[in-house]
Amino acid sequence: MITSSQLLRRALLADAVFSGVSAVGMTLDAPALASLLNLPEALLRETGLFLIAYTALVGWLGTRMSVPKPLVMIVVAGNAAWTLASIALLFSGAVAPNLLGTIVVVAQAVATGVLAELQYVGLRRSEAVMAA
Repeated sequence: MITSSQLLRRALLADAVFSGVSAVGMTLDAPALASLLNLPEALLRETGLFLIAYTALVGWLGTRMSVPKPLVMIVVAGNAAWTLASIALLFSGAVAPNLLGTIVVVAQAVATGVLAELQYVGLRRSEAVMAA
């Protein structure tokens, strides 16, 4: 366990807000988003469903003064991997988004990368909890 720095808590809560808004939009409005972005409806809906659970996790972590360091490290690594996977998806040819879809995927990849960096810095600023 570590004592969570203020930066880490805020970065986790920002992640929860960003992910939560994305989760609601992708889950409840996948057909409209699929048409607007030219991305597969199933990809959007399933990503939204995943983000519901993820939002709960990072939201919970962001409200705690003490957090399990390994769990936070998984969140940071997951965000970094999400960023890379989003860009790789565009280059893979597995999807063919329109210009707006490409912009949205790149923007969320950048935002996720920034959150990963803020969480990493916040993690480094956090202090180990000393067992009494």
